[in-house]
Amino acid sequence: MRTQVGIVGAGPAGLTLGRLLERAGIENVILESRSRDHVEHRIRAGVLEQGTADLLVEAGVGERMQREGIVHHGIELQFDGERHRVPLSELTGGRSIVIYGQTEVVKDLIAARLESGSPLHFEVEDVSLHDLEEHPRIRFGGEELECDLVAGCDGFHGVSRPSIPPGVLRIYEREYPYGWLGILAAVAPSSDELVYAHHERGFALLSLRSPELSRLYVQVRHDEDVAEWPDDRVWEELRTRVGPLTRGPVLEKGVTGMRSFVAEPMQYGRLYLAGDAAHIVPPTGAKGLNLAIADVKILAEAIVAWYESGDRARLDGYSDACLRRVWRAEHFSYWMTSMLHRDDDAGEFGRMLQLSQLRYVTTSTAAATSLAENYVGLERV
Repeated sequence: MRTQVGIVGAGPAGLTLGRLLERAGIENVILESRSRDHVEHRIRAGVLEQGTADLLVEAGVGERMQREGIVHHGIELQFDGERHRVPLSELTGGRSIVIYGQTEVVKDLIAARLESGSPLHFEVEDVSLHDLEEHPRIRFGGEELECDLVAGCDGFHGVSRPSIPPGVLRIYEREYPYGWLGILAAVAPSSDELVYAHHERGFALLSLRSPELSRLYVQVRHDEDVAEWPDDRVWEELRTRVGPLTRGPVLEKGVTGMRSFVAEPMQYGRLYLAGDAAHIVPPTGAKGLNLAIADVKILAEAIVAWYESGDRARLDGYSDACLRRVWRAEHFSYWMTSMLHRDDDAGEFGRMLQLSQLRYVTTSTAAATSLAENYVGLERV
């Protein structure tokens, strides 16, 4: 088997890259170790930056998002029992966010891929990468795929990053002592916009997936046992931290740990890492999916330029171009996380610093604009 670009991973990064290359006339094959059902039904973040939403539309996979996605023009920060609105669009020249689940983005991309007939293989086994310096090959399930280039879009636990020889990558990471207990509930959202709540008992977030589905989170230990949180306890804690809200049947519940992680460089030979394979951010800033899409936009443009002109400059500069945005998002996500979460090690001094920062953000136009620009996605970094 042979193709121009082999893509490992059928998450948002891999599928979007495949779509962009396909529309540019570049052959590619996508390989995914998980089942289609598993990929399509993972409940993940659903806040799309302006640039992400625009790219999906330009790629011809944004029709349902435009129809069903919910455009938000602000978010709310709650502390000391009061809510303060940050008018995102007003502060960023009209830019906004779209609430549309990652699950739905993936479904749209898979549907477009299947309709086009381009190769997409699920449940492939024993994936391994070889000869990445000059003549890359991907082995899987007893077969071999020769490629000009390989895109590693297979997430934090995938095979792509570990295929880079020892000593090449520099790893930067931070583990957080807390995580999020999240629920998906069949109930209309209790707020018109996302609410980020700072509380002495810990952080909480009111989010949504649709007019009928709410996504709600409370800060817990990073190793919290979800069995200790029956539905009644979750709803009681949410009410304590954010105030009155409407409860409904809980459809899904789970604990997500939090980490910051960056691997540099994001390329080796003819292998290019994208999305979670190269970097992880805490979910507080809603940057994970958006960073993955930004990575593959840069990568697709570099690949197209190479095939059209033979000039490798943009491919060679891929990592540097991505990492400027990655580190900006890492800082923003760390800042949001540090400002909003209870930190027992910081004590009362740390809590007072958090409140001071929150007051500043909600009373200073300059500070609010900085938050808004980062939240809706910076056009240039």
